[in-house]
Order: sequence, then C-alpha cells, then structure tokens
Amino acid sequence: MATPSGSRLVVYAALVGNLCIAIAKFVAAGISGSSAMLSEGVHSLVDTTNELLLLYGLHRADKKPDTVHPFGYGRELYFWSFIVALLVFAAGAGVSAYEGIQHIRRPEPATNHLLSYVVLGISFVFEAGSWWVALREFRATKGSMGYFEAFRRSKDPATFTVLLEDSAALLGLAFAAAGLAAAQLLDMPVLDGVASLCIAGVLAVTAFLLARETKGLLVGEPAHPDVARHILAVANKDADLRTANGVTTMQMGPDQVVAMLSAEFEDDRTTPQIEACITRIEKAVKQDYPELVALFIKPQASEVFRARQAALAEPP
Repeated sequence: MATPSGSRLVVYAALVGNLCIAIAKFVAAGISGSSAMLSEGVHSLVDTTNELLLLYGLHRADKKPDTVHPFGYGRELYFWSFIVALLVFAAGAGVSAYEGIQHIRRPEPATNHLLSYVVLGISFVFEAGSWWVALREFRATKGSMGYFEAFRRSKDPATFTVLLEDSAALLGLAFAAAGLAAAQLLDMPVLDGVASLCIAGVLAVTAFLLARETKGLLVGEPAHPDVARHILAVANKDADLRTANGVTTMQMGPDQVVAMLSAEFEDDRTTPQIEACITRIEKAVKQDYPELVALFIKPQASEVFRARQAALAEPP
C-alpha cells in the first residue's frame, strides 16, 4: 500500500513539471501557430489542474472519522480522482479533438519549428522525470504483481493516476513531434491537425481507464484478499471460536478498510468471553493491518453462512 507521503511526492512532482511545461507549450504554440503544440499545452494545463484536485482529495481523505463519517473520509480521494478522469476526457480530449478538426479543415503552416522542437524536448525531460517518480512509487507498492494487475488492484488512485497521465503525456509528446516534423518535411500542414487528433485519442483512452478504475473504487471494492485471509487465520486460532465462516471487506480509502467476519462461537461461551474474543481478534489483526478502521464480527452458524453465500451466487 502506498504511503500518504509517497503519494503526495508523486503528485507534487507532477504538478511542478506540468505547470512549467504548460507555460512553455502555450508560448511556443502562440509563436509557431502549431495545432499539435496548442493541444499539448491544453493537455499539460489539464494535468496541472488534475494534480491540484488530487492534492485536495488527499487533504480531504486525511480527515479523521467523526459522527457524520464514522469510517473516515477516504472516499473523498476516489471522488476527486473520478472528477480528474472526466476532466481528462472533456477538457483534454475534447479540446484537442476540436483543435485538430479545425486545423484539418483550415490548415495553416506552422512557423518557428526550432522553438517547438526545443519546447517538446524540454517537456519530455520534465515529463520523464515526473513519470519516473510515479513509476518508482508504483513499483514499490505493486510487489510481485504485473503492472496491469497492480493497476487494477491498486487502492491508491493518486499514484496510478499520475503514472497513467504521465505515460499519456509522453506518448502525446511523441505524436506532437512526429506531426510537427511530418508537416514540415512533407509541406503538409494538415498533418499537424492529425497529430492533435492522435493526442485526443490518447487522452480519451486514458480518461476511460481512469474512470473505470476510480468508479470501481468509488462504488465500493473489496480490500486486498490478504486482509480477509489474515482475519480468517487469526480468528481460527482463537479457542473461543468453533469456526470462522468467512470475511467480507470494503475499501473505504487508500488506507481505510472495513471488514465483517462471520463466525460460529462455541455454545458454552458467555457474553464476556465472546466480547473478549472479539477484542483479541481485532487487536491481533490491526497489528499487521493498521488500515483496518473497523471489524464487525457476526455470530452465525456455518450452515446459515453457506446458504446465504449460495443465494448471493445465484443469478438474478
């Protein structure tokens, strides 16, 4: 699991890089008249706004639980990450597509190509640096999982959002450079607009991936399976339990998990013994998984648990 400080470092690095890049791209676009460069400027400006929203989400997610939100504010980050995905699609892909279509309909040759190439090169250096910071943090948390599996299972959208955005930015820079060079060498300014459409396509795919993952987190996903396995292992060692039937978990934030354990207690256990058993299990689990904000233990016969699980598995 990514640490809050690690997530913030990734976002801050991306914020500084994208802000500097956006200014340089807009200056170059204004001087050269390049459609692809203008699309890239919009792309970097959207990314800068996204980083600000992610920082706000991280700030809100840090709020302590209260009577209104007894399980904490972790899902604030998921909400703002979903807004980021919408912005990437609407402001990023939409504006880039519009600019590309306009330039294809009314192609005008770009000027000051050297300036554009210099800005693209500097942008690539900044984006690559931000991408490396995000990749290093992502690799530190993914363990033995593959990159795509880790992306699907990640519960910290701040890190994978920046990594995906920076990957899209590097690909967009490649399209912008290729479009600008092709338009210059072939004397076909329409290719500059085609590059803008390619950038729009990259942003649209990025937005779709981000929206799909953050929607799952926002609606509700189970925690990593290791959490449930550990709770069952701890519970089955307790002498006051006859059997631990199963565990249901819910990820409430990057470092906030709620779990419910179905368990069958020994018939001769008194209420104080059951209460002590629950306290022991919760304390033992939290030692290894401090992100567990609440563990509810439901006394339930194993036959009843299996019947309800079977009913859930039946098609509607």
